[in-house]
Amino acid sequence: MARTLNQPAHKRRRSTLPALAAGATALALAGSGLALFAGGASAAAGNLVTNGGFDSGSLAGWSCTGAATTVSTPVHSGSGALQAAPGAGDTAECTQTVSVLPNTGYSLSAWVQGPYVYLGARGTGGTDPSSWSNQNSWNQLSSTFTTGANVSSITLYLHGWYGQSAYLADDVVLSGPGGTSTPSPTTTPTPTATATATASPTATPTPTATATPTATATPTQTATPTPTATATSTQPPVTGLPKHVVTGYWHNFDNGATVQKLGDVQSAYDIIAVSFADAVPTRTGAISFTLDPALSKALGGYTDAQFRADVNAKRAAGKKVILSIGGQNGAISVNDATAAQAFVDTAYAIIKDYGFDGIDVDLENGVNATYLGNALHSLQAKIGPNFILTMAPETIGMYSTAGAYFQLALNTKDILTVVNTQFYNSGGMNGCDGKVYNQGTIDFITSQVCTHIQGGLRPDQVGIGVPASSKAAGGGYVSPTVVNNALDCLATGKNCGSFVPPAKWPTIRGAMTWSTNWDANNGNAFSNAVGPFVHQMP
Repeated sequence: MARTLNQPAHKRRRSTLPALAAGATALALAGSGLALFAGGASAAAGNLVTNGGFDSGSLAGWSCTGAATTVSTPVHSGSGALQAAPGAGDTAECTQTVSVLPNTGYSLSAWVQGPYVYLGARGTGGTDPSSWSNQNSWNQLSSTFTTGANVSSITLYLHGWYGQSAYLADDVVLSGPGGTSTPSPTTTPTPTATATATASPTATPTPTATATPTATATPTQTATPTPTATATSTQPPVTGLPKHVVTGYWHNFDNGATVQKLGDVQSAYDIIAVSFADAVPTRTGAISFTLDPALSKALGGYTDAQFRADVNAKRAAGKKVILSIGGQNGAISVNDATAAQAFVDTAYAIIKDYGFDGIDVDLENGVNATYLGNALHSLQAKIGPNFILTMAPETIGMYSTAGAYFQLALNTKDILTVVNTQFYNSGGMNGCDGKVYNQGTIDFITSQVCTHIQGGLRPDQVGIGVPASSKAAGGGYVSPTVVNNALDCLATGKNCGSFVPPAKWPTIRGAMTWSTNWDANNGNAFSNAVGPFVHQMP
């Protein structure tokens, strides 16, 4: 989940809300079929990307993580192209910082091929653009955006996806008037799937009053096999939760949403995920948690003692308060037995110290299903049968049962409370019927839930994860009415879209949102509408 907006997943850095860029005028870009939205700039438009065709035979002008190089074949045009190979914990991101003008429109495009290639820009001061595709032949990604009032430079990025094969990119073009100078490239944190948050759900652009970018390329129907139903005899853990629940993430930071004391979290939320725990740099796998001093300051003085009292009060009111690990920048790595033990030791100490009811797994920097699964089982054994375990994977993490996140969910199925997949910041994806559905629709949500259940999770272990407002994610926001209709469709077969699930799942667990803070910022529209609906479900 994201501490700031309009990025893949749940980001963790602070931002302030920018003023909306105004007075945009559409100008046709000759021969490109795209539009340039100019807000008063008078400089001539042109390609502002250095070495955008990679024809120099080098990565000059670009800063890349992971294994990146130039190749002479295949190329889209010219004599070179970028080839970059992601790793298990790296998306092979290449970035370039470009000087731009404020209050000015720009168009961004690139030709790409390969699995899960992403193109976008950060720091625009408005709706940060992002698009992605998953194709084995050259295809063009493109988007437009307008810079904010105080923006003088932006960071362009290309990246792949964790553990996938290499991607290719060529002919990267940023069309529009240049700024006064071109900054040298800088290395930026590796993002996750174009999506927060939070999230995400993620390397941190600033939010705008609306954030609904549209991916210009959606994945074709891939070769990913459709999961089949798996019989199971596992039963729901005894957690003291109602049959259907509403989950909300609470910010331990100030990112421009409404700041809240934990005690101010809306009463509709049954599970409150405190976001986020942090990695301990000196001990792999270990986590720590402290109340953010900046949040305390923003709240006029919110002490650790007051926070602990709020945890107790929420629990006394029948709520479950859990600690979320990860977010986009939460690089918590549990990849061997030593790291697993460090995770168990530190997580157990924090849970006992603060009185948390369990753990939420929101890792967006790689998941080891075996060692993390073992650690979660060990932690549950120490806490006891009332242990709450939730997960908030990005959509791509639950796209196939072969994925590490799906494997983690299946490996911990005996102690798993609910998986609330982030059904946003995703573009278009195949549903369980093999058809492509676009994010921000009821069909996208219900067809993905179908995949999770057919892949082996019980319906009571599957929830719907959505942004609380259009400000809370880069794309995929749906109204509370769509959330309620999706739940009704999954539970009863009524109020469906064009996709109708192959079965009714009346025990579907409920809904999650990023976040309680963005919900408050949006007049509590989510909790006021979805909360009562979920709680009246039979």
